[in-house]
Amino acid sequence: MLKDLQSAGNSGEYYTPRAVTDFIIDRLNPEIGDKIADFACGTGGFLISALEHMKASKENLTTEENETIKKSLHGIEKKPMPHLLCCTNMILHDIDFPDILHENSLSTNIRDYAEAKKFDVIAMNPPFGGTEEEGIKMNFPAEFRTSETADLFMTLILNRVKRDGRVGIVLPDGFLFGTDNAKVAIKKKLLEEFNLHTIVRLPQKVFAPYADVATNLLFFNAGERTSEVWFYEHPMPEGYKNYSKTKPIRFEEFKAEQAWWDKREENEYAWKVSIDEIVANGYNLDFKNPNKTSEVIEFTVSEILENINSSQKNIVELTNKIKELINESEIL
Repeated sequence: MLKDLQSAGNSGEYYTPRAVTDFIIDRLNPEIGDKIADFACGTGGFLISALEHMKASKENLTTEENETIKKSLHGIEKKPMPHLLCCTNMILHDIDFPDILHENSLSTNIRDYAEAKKFDVIAMNPPFGGTEEEGIKMNFPAEFRTSETADLFMTLILNRVKRDGRVGIVLPDGFLFGTDNAKVAIKKKLLEEFNLHTIVRLPQKVFAPYADVATNLLFFNAGERTSEVWFYEHPMPEGYKNYSKTKPIRFEEFKAEQAWWDKREENEYAWKVSIDEIVANGYNLDFKNPNKTSEVIEFTVSEILENINSSQKNIVELTNKIKELINESEIL
C-alpha cells in the first residue's frame, strides 16, 4: 500500500507535506464549533491538522467539546486506498465514526448546495494536472467548465464555503497566470466575491520526490471583495539549494510568515498588488517579487556533471519512447 502511495505523483496526485498542512490550518485557525472540510482529502492530512489544532486551543476540553470537534471534520476521497487510509487515520485519532465519503466531490451539481451544506473552513490540496470527463463538467455553470481538475475544485470551493467562511488551498503556478476562459472566470469570481488577502509562493521541490512543480498557498475569506493581494515569497533555509526527500520543508520555516501576518509591511519577501493592477493585467495573479535582489546560483563541477548525465538519461528515455510509439503505429 505504501509503495503505491509513493508513486502517486505519476497520477497527478501529490501528498501534502505535514508542514504545509499545519501552516495552512494554523493561519485559518479553526475554532471549536466550526465545520471543516477537505473535498480531496487523501489520507486526511488537513483534517488531522485541524483536529490537533482545535484540541490544542484549550487546555481542558469538556466531553461535549471533544465530541463537537470529532463531528466537525468532513472529508471526501475518490480513490479507494487513500480513502481507506484516511478512515484508518481518523480512527487512530479516536474518531470512531469518521465522516469520510468515498466518492468524487465533483459529481454533484454545484447548484444543489444549500447554505446548510456549506462549511466554515475549507483546507485542501486538490489534484492538479488531471482531467475530468464531459459528464462531470456539466455539473458546473458554462463559464466555469474546464477539464482541469484543480479549476473545477476551485469552483466547487467557491460554492461550498459559508458566507463568512475562510479557505486555504494549494494551487500550482498555472492557476495564477492561466488565461483560458474558465480560469479567468474563476479568478474574477474569486476577486469580486471573496477577499483573496494572501498568496504564499512556495519554492520548487516542496513536493519532492513526487514533482518539481511550483506551488502557491492561497488564503481567502468569503463575504467581502478583494481590494489588494499580499504576496509572500517563502525563502529557502540557509544552506539549502532545494528541498528533497531527505530535506523536506519544516513547519518552523514558516515563523517569518507567522510574525509578518498580523502586521503586514513590504520587505524583501513581501509585497502587495492592488485589485486595479490585477484587473489591468487580465486577472493574471503571477506577480513576481519586485523587492528581491538578484542572486547568482553557482554549481560545483560534480553538480554540473550530474545535471548533464541526468539530461542525457532523460533524452535517451524519451527517444526510446518515441521509437516504441513509431513501431506500434507501423504495426497498426
